[in-house]
Amino acid sequence: MHDQSLSRVIQDVVLQPLEDGTRQSAIARRLHQAIMLGLFEDGGQLPSESDLAAQLSVSTVTLRSALAELRSLGLVETRRGRGGGNFIRMPEDDKFTPLMSVLERFSVNELRDIRDHAGVVCGGIARLAASRAIGTAVERLRASVHVISKATKAVERAHADFWFHMEIAAATRSPMLTKAELEIQTTMASLVWLPGTECLTVEKATAQHMEIVDAIAGMDGDAAQKSAEAHVHQSLNPLIDLRMRILGRTT
Repeated sequence: MHDQSLSRVIQDVVLQPLEDGTRQSAIARRLHQAIMLGLFEDGGQLPSESDLAAQLSVSTVTLRSALAELRSLGLVETRRGRGGGNFIRMPEDDKFTPLMSVLERFSVNELRDIRDHAGVVCGGIARLAASRAIGTAVERLRASVHVISKATKAVERAHADFWFHMEIAAATRSPMLTKAELEIQTTMASLVWLPGTECLTVEKATAQHMEIVDAIAGMDGDAAQKSAEAHVHQSLNPLIDLRMRILGRTT
């Protein structure tokens, strides 16, 4: 069970108002991330269009265009009539193709920059967590490792991976670092578990996560930072290789 205050912080950040002039694709991308990371329950109903538009500070016309984009990806189903509304549809592992279109929005250089940025941020967060994590935080981290070890579907692994990293950030007790980790994870967590990319296996992710937790529990900041940085690079390098293959380039 995730800390409810952390869940509220994450959802508030993901659904914070957008800046003026933001296009519908940015709204669709943000909602897409929220869906893929399990911030909305599969089969659950989204807030009403008027409420969601108000929360994002956009017009209902713009929001409806964004929802239409999500419907085209098979992630949202709109039902009319009594009891109608917009409902979440999580893809099965063999229907993860919408995520490939998300990956293709990034250039190879952008992915490399994201990897380097994520390595520095996640490593620093793990180091600080090693000096600040209290008993309950360490217990939640170990529980998160257990969840990913039992995950059988790609979407379940993405959820578990996301929450593991967010729990580390929460252990720092720094709202700014938690937000920084959230921005990284909402960009990459789902893509790392794309079926067929072989970015990670459950066994490898479990071992890497446990190594990070053990370092944090032992208050070994150097080891925590080193393990977290290595985990980021081993997670994202195969994604960069996949993007290069899509472009028809040699590694």
